[in-house]
Amino acid sequence: MHPRRRSLLLAAAATPVAAAVPAQAASHRGPLVIGHRGAAGWRPEHTASAYTYGVQTGADWIEPDLVPTKDHVLVVRHENEISQTTDVTAHPEFADRRTTKTVDGRSVSGWFTEDFTLAELKTLRAVERLPLVRNRNTVFDGRDEILTFQEVVDLAHGLSKAYGRTVAVFPETKHPTYFRALGLELEPQLASAIRRNRLTARECVVQSFEPTSLKRMTGLGVPLWQALGTTGGPYDQPSVTYRDMMTPAGLAEIASYADWIGPDKSSLIGTSLLTDARAAGLRVGPYTFRAENQFLPAQFRRGTGADDFGDAFAEYALYYGLGVDAVVTDFPDLAVMARRSL
Repeated sequence: MHPRRRSLLLAAAATPVAAAVPAQAASHRGPLVIGHRGAAGWRPEHTASAYTYGVQTGADWIEPDLVPTKDHVLVVRHENEISQTTDVTAHPEFADRRTTKTVDGRSVSGWFTEDFTLAELKTLRAVERLPLVRNRNTVFDGRDEILTFQEVVDLAHGLSKAYGRTVAVFPETKHPTYFRALGLELEPQLASAIRRNRLTARECVVQSFEPTSLKRMTGLGVPLWQALGTTGGPYDQPSVTYRDMMTPAGLAEIASYADWIGPDKSSLIGTSLLTDARAAGLRVGPYTFRAENQFLPAQFRRGTGADDFGDAFAEYALYYGLGVDAVVTDFPDLAVMARRSL
């Protein structure tokens, strides 16, 4: 990374804000709070601003989703299609890059990271993914560049130093089978970064929806996290469903290579999944907690607006009461505040 960019990231990490959680707040009992894409409820996702704000308000881990560039550098975007999260449409020099691809069996049109070099992606700026839902976040549009995974690791180290506690990175390999077919494998690049940065089990946990991807990451000394959807199954195992994976037999298979499961939060309600996972020796971190009514169960919605905040604290209390080991949230500050009442 360019020395000036590294210094800017570390300077941002070392700059506290009035809302910052003091270092002693890290000595907690209760579930880990994982900042989903940083603090995506308050800042455009996967930006230095989102990660920094998430940690300043108490997140224990920060989550970078990983996709590759044309020159095989891991960058941080939730999807390889970037028209919803960057200003690429405002760059006429890239107009001819718009195309349609089949990604994991689904037709997707737009601009894709694998068609850009890192230098080209660095000319773009991040924007809010959900501007109609989170209009307040659009004030930050255009202020942050696309980060590499290495820059997120550097940022986490700077934040750890600034706030006197270990901030872990929680990378997810996105569409690994798709990228493997393009000759842009994610796992070797990620493994190299983990080794190069000497990341320990306290500093890094690797997640994926695809078991094959996780199995390629064994032996690195960091925990592995099997993410689970609500419908269908992992793209790399077409004969297996997520429902199969959440049975006792499926959980036993996951426990042979992973340490955690990350189910959709709805999968824990009215089921034995949490108990069964514990019996298999797995820790459980449901996703994704958000504060807006449209993302909350009906009993926690308040008012009539879909984008109004509901009773997010009641939802956290429900899941903390179930005994989950972590929560993945767009609003880490709210999750931390709810945790303090335990």
